[in-house]
Amino acid sequence: MNNSDAIVDDIFETLAELAPEIRASLPGRRVESSEINPSGETRLEADAYADELIEEALGAIDGVGIYASEEQDEPIDVGEGEISIACDPLDGSSNIKPNSPMGTIIAVYEGELPAGGDRLLASGFVLFGPILTMTVARDGQVYEANVGDGEIEIINDDVTIPDEPVVYGMGGRVPDWTEGFAAFIDEVEDEYKLRYGGSMVADVNQVLTYGGIFSYPALKSAENGKLRLQFEGIPMADIVESAGGVSSDGSQSILDVEPTHFHQRVPVHLGNKELIERVEAHLADE
Repeated sequence: MNNSDAIVDDIFETLAELAPEIRASLPGRRVESSEINPSGETRLEADAYADELIEEALGAIDGVGIYASEEQDEPIDVGEGEISIACDPLDGSSNIKPNSPMGTIIAVYEGELPAGGDRLLASGFVLFGPILTMTVARDGQVYEANVGDGEIEIINDDVTIPDEPVVYGMGGRVPDWTEGFAAFIDEVEDEYKLRYGGSMVADVNQVLTYGGIFSYPALKSAENGKLRLQFEGIPMADIVESAGGVSSDGSQSILDVEPTHFHQRVPVHLGNKELIERVEAHLADE
């Protein structure tokens, strides 16, 4: 095991330890704070707490030099190491109010940020659902673990997207969809079951479990959609591709998107190859 492998081990072991604490903190932090994050969204107290907790714990790991969060304006120097962490501390935090699933997304990069998929060492997400789980992509494979006790108990060491798609989910408002994307949804809505809950972690986990597609497309009002490349697009694309699926920004793998700035947004399509090819074809016809 080389040094970077050991650091990645420490990162995910630490995240597993944090998961029960983050979950336990949620009931008392469902209210909005007075702060606005760099994406222009009002932060909940839960967002701020999770961000601080993860920064402190992961930033203390030897070998981690940079911690970056969608809740922070810029990456933060936390050590002397060559490993950078990009994190969405509470993906789908608006789901706290109706008590719906949410998660934490993490990407581990080699070197400074912003970084592309070619410098990704590992990706993972914690799902705060009925069961507290963590899904991790490393070395082209994906495992799912129960982390309810703060330890990694692997329950599936080879997560693979099913061959036969079942579900689809999509973000954005219908009037804001482009013609090509609207045509794609018209085509698939009679073939598959709609699953969309407002948390990327939960929605992508549905695709990993049942097969299908998750999309947050380019919009008429936002040509790059809503999701951030560093914190959401790249790590979730890595997980899906490592599980045998495909990612796309509408024309290419999200792992091939060139990063230009820290809070860069990207259209996201994740799922079975046949569905990604179909959505790309509709988008190309626009």
